[in-house]
This record gives sequence, structure tokens and C-alpha cells, in this order.
Amino acid sequence: MIGQQVEQQLAPALVELTRRRQQARRRTLLRRLSDRLITVVALLIAVIWSLPTLGLLISSFRPPSLISTTGWWTALLPPWHFTLQNYVQVVTAQGLGRAFINSVIIAVPSTILPALIGSFAAFAFAWMRFPARNAIFFAIITLQIIPLQIALVPLLQIFTSIGLTGQYAAVWLAHTAFGLPFAIFLLRNFFAALPRDLLEAAYVDGASNFRLFWTIVLPLSLPALASLVIFQFLWVWNDLLVALIFLGGNPQSAPMTLTVASLVGSYGENDQVLTAAAFLSMALPLVIFFALQRYFIRGILAGSVKG
Repeated sequence: MIGQQVEQQLAPALVELTRRRQQARRRTLLRRLSDRLITVVALLIAVIWSLPTLGLLISSFRPPSLISTTGWWTALLPPWHFTLQNYVQVVTAQGLGRAFINSVIIAVPSTILPALIGSFAAFAFAWMRFPARNAIFFAIITLQIIPLQIALVPLLQIFTSIGLTGQYAAVWLAHTAFGLPFAIFLLRNFFAALPRDLLEAAYVDGASNFRLFWTIVLPLSLPALASLVIFQFLWVWNDLLVALIFLGGNPQSAPMTLTVASLVGSYGENDQVLTAAAFLSMALPLVIFFALQRYFIRGILAGSVKG
């Protein structure tokens, strides 16, 4: 009799425990299915996103006659017809080697200057106290919404009046000015998220603002700096408009974007060399990206959700 009473009292608890276990199993199963579905969708998006690059790479090794008559995917099926003629024609094209050097000369200072100046400004906005700090920071951030094209004509007039048009310095200054608002925004948010106790301890030990910035803040901010360098370098390297405006009158300083555009004639002849030239122009940005990719995600997340 006592055993039956105990069983009757425990029965609801056992039923509830069984129900909870079943719910937990269902949640675990749904979570696993959801994770797998997200993985499949992410892989699908990655494949679709990579198709143009794959098509560009395959087309760069195809003869001109096949490029103009068949799609790039047909090259995956036998018989295969691949050639290096497009690359030979691009490499031996007049001025392309010089254009690559010009692109490096333009991109490197146009990347270093915004990162350097922006890091100084970001440190000031994050850790220094001065009048109207927040108002000035907000004014700088609002400059990001101004279209680049609006500033080109005034800048061209200013550079022409002081004799900078057609020189590298004009492009350096233009890209630095256009890249500073984003650089300050990204780095300031990252700097503000650094441990306050660490910086205050350095202040107590007598460290100056410059020493604090150079020996503590910068080494801790490599992810944000790497993200900024990737963004700025890719933007400058792929730029056509700014280079066309400020260097259009000096072909000896033209970057690869201008030279590649000039490889094709007015009526579209020699368009097959564009595939090889475009892929060659992508080589250095890809090297930069893969060299700094381990910092990229950390820098973007820290700069966008903290501070």
C-alpha cells in the first residue's frame, strides 16, 4: 500500500521529467539542424560570391575566339583549350609594368597617412579631454555621408592653383582626406574599448600621452589597424575616379586602373586582355588581405560594437 502511494506521488514528477527530457532532445536536434542549415547557406553564399572571380581566372587562360563565343564554364569540360597568350600580351603591353609601380607608389602612402593621422586623432578623441570633443568627433563622422564626387571639383581647383595636379602628392592628399573620417571612427571605438585601468596605471607611472599611445595603445590595437589598412589599401588600389581626376594629365604617373582601361580600344577590340589584366591587378590586394586576415574580423567587431 505504501509503495503504491509513493508511486502515485512520484508519477507526475516522472512524467514531467520525461517531458522535459524530450523537449531538451528536440531543442538539441533543432539547434544542430539550424547550425547545419546555417553552414550550408554560408557555404552556398561563399560559392556564389566566388563565381565571378573563378570565371575571371578561367577566362584569363582562354583564347580570344572562345571567350567571345562561349561561356567560361564550358572550359571546364574536355577538350580543354588554355593558353598563356593573354598574360604575355598584358605583361608586354606598353606601360603596364610602370603602372604597377605607380599603383604601389600611390597606394602605400595613401594607406599609411590615414592610418597614422587617424590613429593620433582617434587616441585624442578616446582618452584626452578638450572642449567640444564630442561635437568635433560627431562633425568628423558626419563627413562620411558626403559623396566623394562633391569634393573633387573644389580640390582640383585648389591643387591646380598650387601646382599639385598631375603629381602623386595630389592623390595622396585626396585619399588621406577621404579616408580620415572612417579611420578616426573605427580606431576611436577600438581605443575607447581598451582597459581603462591599464592606461590609468601608465599615467600614474608618469607616462606621457605620446608614450602611452606609442608603447601601449598601438600594440594593443593591431586588429583595428590591420582592418583599416585592408579597407584603405583596397579602396586606393581599385580607385579609378580620383586617379583620373588628379593624374589624368600625366600618363607617366597613371596607376593600373587607368592603364588597364586603356588596353581596350574605343570599339572594344582586345577585350580578352582585360581578364588577365584584371586578375594581375587583384594579386597584390589578395596578398595583403590574406596576410592580415587573422586580424580582420577581430578589428571589425571590436570597432563596431564596443566603445
